[in-house]
Amino acid sequence: MERAAASVSRRKTDRLDEDDVRIRPGKHKTRPRSKDRPGHEDAQRAIVTTVDRGRFTLLDESGCQHYAVKARELGRKGVVVGDAVEAVGLAGETTTERAEREDFARIVRRLPRATVLRRTADDVDPIERVIVANADQLAVVTSTTDPEPRTGLIDRALVAAFDAGIKPMLFITKSDLGAPTALVEAYAPLDIPIIEAGVEVSKAGLLEHITHHTTVLVGHSGVGKSTLVNALVPGADRSTGVVNEVTGKGRHTSTNVIALPLPAGGIVIDTPGIRSFGLAHVDANRVIHAFSDLAQAAEACPRGCSHHEPFCALDDAVTEGTVPTARVESLRRLLTSKEETGY
Repeated sequence: MERAAASVSRRKTDRLDEDDVRIRPGKHKTRPRSKDRPGHEDAQRAIVTTVDRGRFTLLDESGCQHYAVKARELGRKGVVVGDAVEAVGLAGETTTERAEREDFARIVRRLPRATVLRRTADDVDPIERVIVANADQLAVVTSTTDPEPRTGLIDRALVAAFDAGIKPMLFITKSDLGAPTALVEAYAPLDIPIIEAGVEVSKAGLLEHITHHTTVLVGHSGVGKSTLVNALVPGADRSTGVVNEVTGKGRHTSTNVIALPLPAGGIVIDTPGIRSFGLAHVDANRVIHAFSDLAQAAEACPRGCSHHEPFCALDDAVTEGTVPTARVESLRRLLTSKEETGY
């Protein structure tokens, strides 16, 4: 009996975790922390413009810049570029003076997000990566050549924008080096703004679409996102690069996401070039609704059509010339990728 009791006792002990262990307080125990937390009534609103290893650059409502860190009160909430936050310690000294002695402001609250633009590494990766918060427009930047346009990325970015409730646009660069006719014809049925930008960027035409908005630029490396930003924001001084002659792909010049205020109001957000745009977070049934022309044609599909069947109405639309073949093929590749990964 004693041996059995000892065995049971050991099993109970084995199941104890660190929360079950009681530790006797030391002789010099400090006063217990109060459960009351400061209300921070003096906190000021600001926008997060950069994030770098736990340090944040903020732009307050007067247009001044500040460095900040997350306060303990914020807990595990993530903060990304575009987030509207409330911070304490914004008034007084300049950003440079604070940085010299590392006396940062503190972010105490993250305000509710209007939109969140996400992507995953691929269609298998279940981990969502938030690119930016609170953008109301997404401009997919693509070049006519050098590097060649990749419609797969364009389509995926459009799906992500639709899923996030963000208005999509298409900015076509290097139109002086190659005719953008094919791209314009392929995406004109979506009735989204399509803006061409050659060597001499038409600032007036671009600003007309992005002033008083928060617009995030997304695209492959080398397509000219940073060149656009430098033309639109005086003093932005974003690094620009060239395309690798061997691979035909752009080299990464922008390494971080940055939000820059536009002269007449609004914000443009430059992002590093991306090689893939995973959509593991987007339900496959919602994918086709990102493309109004294809969704309209698919209304004639039989019930439960996966858009791969022989009697899919999209094939009839291609035959009739109402939608381009390339657009349907791109959609089917996207849907196949989602089906194979189970998302």
